[in-house]
This record gives sequence, structure tokens and C-alpha cells, in this order.
Amino acid sequence: QEQLVESGGGLVQAGGSLRLSCAASGRTFSIYTLGWFRQASGKEREFVAAISWNVISTYYADSVKGRFTISRNNAKNTVYLQMNSLKPEATAVYYCASRPSSRGLSNTHSSYTYDYWGQGTQVTVSS
Repeated sequence: QEQLVESGGGLVQAGGSLRLSCAASGRTFSIYTLGWFRQASGKEREFVAAISWNVISTYYADSVKGRFTISRNNAKNTVYLQMNSLKPEATAVYYCASRPSSRGLSNTHSSYTYDYWGQGTQVTVSS
């Protein structure tokens, strides 16, 4: 089974950077597509970024494209989200999630297609 634990959140000034990490305990990490989602207080969970098992394909929400970078190291069972030029609207709890690569790369933006979720890490961006 896949177990995910996020870390790296914190408080940062607008324009600053943070790198989130998500460590997986599963032994078949490489066969999963990994995604990052976030949920602000009072709002629904939204897609941030996703990456395929072979790291060839990446996907980003329009709101973060060009500023956020998703990456993974299968040997370390870890996926990362580098967040640059942070804006106050990025304040949210960030979650990593996984789904089997056998499902393909369609609908990677949909939280409903992911099976495993971490507990989340808080990111707060002050203006």
C-alpha cells in the first residue's frame, strides 16, 4: 500500500519560495502518478501539479505554471513541489496524492482519480 507524508510547509513572505516534499512508504513508488493539490480555508480542494511515473510528463494548474515545479526521485520514494514567487492566494494546506500509472495520464487534475493521500502541510504566504 502507498502511504504519503508531506513536509516543508511554513510561513513565507510574498515573492518567497518553499519546497514541499512528500515521502512514500510503498515499495512500488515508480508505478504511481503523483499529484499535488491544495485546499484553502472555506474552499474546495484544487489541483496544483502532477507528474508521471517516468518523470517525462508534468502538468500544472494555470495559476501556478511558470512558478511551481514538480519533480520526483523514485529511488528515494519522494516527490517534490518547488514553489517560487509565492502569492498570498497560495495560502492553503497542500496535499500530495497518488494513483496507479495504469490509469493513464488523463484527468490528472481531478482529485477524484487519486487513491492515496497524505495528511497535508500548511503553507501561509503573507503580503
